[in-house]
Amino acid sequence: MENRKELKRTHHCGLLRAQDIGQEVTLMGWVQRRRDHGGLIFIDLRDRSGIVQVVLSPEVDRESFHKGEEVRNEYVLAVRGKVSARPEGTENPNLATGQVEVYAKELHILNRAKTPPFYIEEGIKVDENVRLKYRYLDLRRPDMQRRIITRHRAAKVVRDFLSEEGFIEVETPMLTRSTPEGARDFLVPSRLSPGDFYALPQSPQLFKQLLMVSGLERYFQIVRCFRDEDLRADRQPEFTQIDIEMSFIDRETILEQMEKMMARIFDEILDVRLRLPFPRLTYREAMDRFGSDKPDTRFGMEIKDVTAAVAGSGFKVFRDTVANGGQVKGLNLTGGLALTRR
Repeated sequence: MENRKELKRTHHCGLLRAQDIGQEVTLMGWVQRRRDHGGLIFIDLRDRSGIVQVVLSPEVDRESFHKGEEVRNEYVLAVRGKVSARPEGTENPNLATGQVEVYAKELHILNRAKTPPFYIEEGIKVDENVRLKYRYLDLRRPDMQRRIITRHRAAKVVRDFLSEEGFIEVETPMLTRSTPEGARDFLVPSRLSPGDFYALPQSPQLFKQLLMVSGLERYFQIVRCFRDEDLRADRQPEFTQIDIEMSFIDRETILEQMEKMMARIFDEILDVRLRLPFPRLTYREAMDRFGSDKPDTRFGMEIKDVTAAVAGSGFKVFRDTVANGGQVKGLNLTGGLALTRR
């Protein structure tokens, strides 16, 4: 591993554009791929912002060119060079930096790397256990980094919105007493009091109520919660929730606040405009139409009451159900005859 001496990064790889042509820049990042064309070596250098092409030429700097001959994927490099326009016909429209390249005047290998167990790129199919074993490599992939950055941006939008609405963010204790909630607690033994245990919070419920009694009026927290329960698709032993409490309000106030917050998130993160107020369903209407209290309303096949149509049916199950005061409901699967049982 080389010492980068006095080199200090001046630009991010994925942010270089045509207006940077002629500038001398210092970049640092990981090698996405290397291509040796004999007289020239091309390196796609990657950092969090994206990829830029670095050109190693013996005519520009012979030492950097020879170092480039040993570079492999995922080596960590520091490069100092000049931003140039790509020759006509070699531009890459698939890259944000596709109009430029950097001719290296100086190259330092900050860290060498073994061949990774999978490609550091999007859309790869790799066993989940392998991804978790090499999580530090998995998190280098652009799609994984986008998810983390999107989560960060969404959390910032929430904080900005709620602060503007007069909410105060308060961190509540993580080590607390066991409370009667919907699941079992995770327990942490106390070193100072042998035989006693702390409980990790299933939610900050008691603390936020205390804050309301204290007169804080509007509280929020993006908080980690812990519940020792069986795994399900929508249940994890630890999770993060946007926790909110308000004083002196009615139901419409909290619904309005949450709708405005979701609209703000969709607007700033996804560039999608949501129409307010949101459509609302009563519990009974949701169960009658969709058979679920959390329906996906994009799903067009609603449940239909066919009790009257089957009241005189020869099918005993239907007939007896209606006779006993029950209902018969079904889905209208248009074109279903063309489907196989599989």
